[in-house]
Amino acid sequence: METVYLLIETEVGRLEEVARRLRAVTGVVEVEAVTGPFDLIVKLQAEHINTALDTVVHKIRKVPGIKSTETLVTVGA
Repeated sequence: METVYLLIETEVGRLEEVARRLRAVTGVVEVEAVTGPFDLIVKLQAEHINTALDTVVHKIRKVPGIKSTETLVTVGA
């Protein structure tokens, strides 16, 4: 199982809407509001890294209200 974290900045006033839409995306297992330069942190899991990254590019980044994203791929420790 591959895990990817996304740091997401939302447009002003759209945090709850974006979080709700993200929770409906297949593979998203957690969505939490955070403080700092980003508004949300999202945990995404998939069988293969290509599937996870495809979800980021073709589903998550297309959610209305998302201003920017930063993708963090786990590498194990």
